Amino acid sequence: MASSAAGILPTHAAPSSTSSKPPPTKEPRRRRCLCVCLLVTLAVLLALAITLLVLFLTVLKVRNPTTRLVSTRLAGVAPRLTFPAMSVQLNVTLLLTVAVHNPNPASFAYDTGGHTDLTYRGAHVGDAEIDPGVIPSKGDGEVKLALTVQADRLAADLAQLVADVESGSVAMEASTRIPGRVTILGIFKRHAVAYSDCSFVFGVAEMAVRSQQCHDRTKL
Repeated sequence: MASSAAGILPTHAAPSSTSSKPPPTKEPRRRRCLCVCLLVTLAVLLALAITLLVLFLTVLKVRNPTTRLVSTRLAGVAPRLTFPAMSVQLNVTLLLTVAVHNPNPASFAYDTGGHTDLTYRGAHVGDAEIDPGVIPSKGDGEVKLALTVQADRLAADLAQLVADVESGSVAMEASTRIPGRVTILGIFKRHAVAYSDCSFVFGVAEMAVRSQQCHDRTKL
C-alpha cells in the first residue's frame, strides 16, 4: 500500500480559463457615449446656425418703410423784429401729418432727435422737430410735426417765388431723419435710422399738397 501510494504523483487542478482573463473595462462604452454626444452637439449647432441664417435673411432683413404726406394745415403766422439790423422776419407754422407704413415684422420706436429740413430751390427755408412715437410691426402709423417756414428765406428769390405762385404751384423738398430702434420678436433690439427724401408740389389755390414723390430707406 505504501509503495502504491508513493507511486501516485500529486495532481493539481488546471487553472480555470475564466480566471485568467482580465476583467472587462468600460472604456469602449465610454468612447461610444462621447462620440454620440459630440455628434448630437454638432447637429444642434448646425441646426442653430441654419435657423439663425434663415432668420437673418427673412425676419431680420429690414425692408424700407413708405411715407406719404396726408395733410397740411396752417397753424399760425408769427412776425419777428430783429435788432440791431431792424429787419422784420415772418415765420409760418404748418402742421403736417405723415402716414408711415412699416412692412417689417418689427416695431420701430423713436425718441427725440427726429428732424426735418425744408428746402426751396436749394435754399433752406424751414425745419421741424419730430415728437417721439412708435410705428407698429407690419402696420401703419402717423407722424405729426410742426414745420416752421421762414418766409424771409422763402422770399429771398422773390421774383421766382412770385412766378411760382402765379403759376399755381410751388415745388419744395423735405428731408427727414428719424433715429430709433427696432424690436424683433420681442427679443432682438437694434438701433436704426429712418430716412425720407420727398419732393412735393404745393397747390396755391387749394392750399394743399398736389403731388409728391418720396424715397425712403432705413440703415441699421
